[in-house]
Amino acid sequence: MAVAQIEFSKELMSFVREWKDKPGSLIMILHRVQQEFSFIPREAAERLSRELNMPLAKIYGVVTFYHYFKTTKPGKYRMAICLGTACYLKGGQSLVEEAESILGIKGHDVTEDGLFSIDAVRCVGCCGLAPVLMVGDDVYGKLTKDQVPEIIAKYKNLG
Repeated sequence: MAVAQIEFSKELMSFVREWKDKPGSLIMILHRVQQEFSFIPREAAERLSRELNMPLAKIYGVVTFYHYFKTTKPGKYRMAICLGTACYLKGGQSLVEEAESILGIKGHDVTEDGLFSIDAVRCVGCCGLAPVLMVGDDVYGKLTKDQVPEIIAKYKNLG
């Protein structure tokens, strides 16, 4: 059976080659793969298995253990809503529920237009701004659920 091929950029291949023989480098390499593809495609994990001479099961063990790694393509605008202690206590869960209600998605789903996905995350390091919602690198703090529609509308208008 032929194994699906996936193109790694020259920079990614250089990174993999530089780090492949260093102990404990798998997480760093996976971060770099996710940076390139926005998630860890199965074909990329298979290729890493060959490049690193490592069982695919070990790679998937790491990918599935850490919530940061995604195995499905997120929306163009990935909404990360913090549910760490401070954010949760100040209404983080209501932000998740409001975003899910507006977008009509749950869990790790992606909107039909491919624009949005929602990830409930554990602590983004902005506890003083609780509750926090991030879209890409944009941070929105001290939110109420009433502000969520405006944030979503902003990114919908960007397309």
